Amino acid sequence: MGFSVRFRCCLVSVMVLLPALSLCYSQDYFVRSRATYYGSPDCLGTPSGACGFGEYGRTVNDANVAGVSRLYKNGAGCGACYQVRCTNPQLCDGNGVNVVVTDYGEGDHTDFILSPRAYTRMARSNTAAQLFAYGVVDVEFQRIPCRYGGHKLQFKVQEQSRYPSYLAIVILYQTGKNDIQAVDIWREDCKQWIGMRRAYGAVFDMASPPQGAVSLRLQVSGSAGLTWVQAPNVIPSDWKAGVAYESDIQLE
Repeated sequence: MGFSVRFRCCLVSVMVLLPALSLCYSQDYFVRSRATYYGSPDCLGTPSGACGFGEYGRTVNDANVAGVSRLYKNGAGCGACYQVRCTNPQLCDGNGVNVVVTDYGEGDHTDFILSPRAYTRMARSNTAAQLFAYGVVDVEFQRIPCRYGGHKLQFKVQEQSRYPSYLAIVILYQTGKNDIQAVDIWREDCKQWIGMRRAYGAVFDMASPPQGAVSLRLQVSGSAGLTWVQAPNVIPSDWKAGVAYESDIQLE
């Protein structure tokens, strides 16, 4: 994510600042912090975010997305959803904005770097310009469940994959209040699960993946504790780079 840029969208130009997140990772109450925004020519997210979401990370949740620091959790925090609301009642709407974590960034005592669209959503209907003029604002946030109507968990084969010698996947439409800690792939020849490497963010990869349809299992941490969820034959044997394959899984 390019942070140190001048932003001329949404009525005002300011220098973008970066976040350094609070220590509270998953909570059911509001935590006080600060937030800023990053520059974007179209007010959407960025396709080059550290989570590896690509174009999905630019437009998911109507482009109400954010980069985070410690809430990134070495990539396990990718795809998490938060309600973020500004604490200035004269400028800000009381509901704030619900965002999806799609990137990583650090800065001056801020927890969230919001997309311009998300930053605007925190403001009252006629105070967006004033809010942007602040650059950094006091906020409070809490973890909330992700909801994607009509979508189940998807496994996208990353564009860097090379059939059949190298497979990299990224997990999309992660619902609920869940973090994906690990991904295993089934090796039929060995009759066992083999761990994939977390390459970065939400991207897991493996050199020389097994032939045939790909079965995966996910280690998920959430309200039910640490559990394993299986996705048998979720990626076909003739998989193609850049294609997202939908599963029957919907995390709660």
